[in-house]
Amino acid sequence: MNGLQRYNAMLDGRPADFVPRIPILMRFAAEHIGAAYGDFCSRAEVKAEGNMRCADDFGLDLVGVMSDPYSETEGFGGEIVFKSDATPECVHPPLADSRDLDALPRPNPREATRMRVVLDTIRRYRAAVAGSLTILGWVEGPLAEAADLRGVQQMLMDVVDDPEWCCELMDICTDVAIEFAAAQIEAGADTIGIGDALASQVSPRFYLQYIQPRQRRLAEAIRARGGRTRMHICGNMTHLLPSLAEVPLDVVDVDHMVDITTVRETLPDRVALGCNIDPVAGVMHGNPASIRDAISEIYRRVGNPYLINAGCEIPPGTPAENLRALCEPLEYRS
Repeated sequence: MNGLQRYNAMLDGRPADFVPRIPILMRFAAEHIGAAYGDFCSRAEVKAEGNMRCADDFGLDLVGVMSDPYSETEGFGGEIVFKSDATPECVHPPLADSRDLDALPRPNPREATRMRVVLDTIRRYRAAVAGSLTILGWVEGPLAEAADLRGVQQMLMDVVDDPEWCCELMDICTDVAIEFAAAQIEAGADTIGIGDALASQVSPRFYLQYIQPRQRRLAEAIRARGGRTRMHICGNMTHLLPSLAEVPLDVVDVDHMVDITTVRETLPDRVALGCNIDPVAGVMHGNPASIRDAISEIYRRVGNPYLINAGCEIPPGTPAENLRALCEPLEYRS
């Protein structure tokens, strides 16, 4: 089996030769090819090279487009500053000083600069690895993108003070995410990740009433266009799991602070869970033997469908032998 066949078999409930490997690589991938991180984030050829080289060198079953949360934000009018060796910064969110949603630009994914970089990266993958590796696109979730446009602190205050206005903003963000996801699928992505990290910071009630319906609409739209769906919520999302179970997802990333057996017991059996080994303590500062033991033990506990990952991004500076150990073939167990 090649990587795409292996991934599809696992998600479709069919036996695979071994467990698919889908770790998140961002700064690690740039570091691996000796590229400045600002170039990795802003230039499609650099991002594609870094991810494809890592796929070859470490045995990954996917390539992706993740680098930072501001691809859509730039299209909405955010001012983004790129740094050589750090994550880009949005120095002025478009809604930092205004609540006028009518004045907020609506980005066209095929024209906005950074969104076009994502589409170009996917097209490069399609030309090089289509049919052999899974191609992961990415959009920001409703609350995450709203916070990027407003500022995290201000958005969390707005959630309390004016939830209806927040809903209007999140609806705009969801509409743009649907358009962006569709463009990525058209360009060659087979799976679209949804990053909604800030959702872990709200109450179960607020999540169910205001965020989950928009995540569900986004996931349904991705599926309607033929894409698979992957959810990534950083932090402790345990309190969200009962409501998250109603979002049509194929893959859920599980952060290391979440009990993965609770996730398996709460989400539908068909949802593939990413191994949630701690990316710093477990991967970066672990050793090959401890990493192999950890991913195998988690697999024993949760069973299929299962994917080799870490709780979040593999940090830069992780020893190459540790990532190789994470991505060593793990025998499929029925």
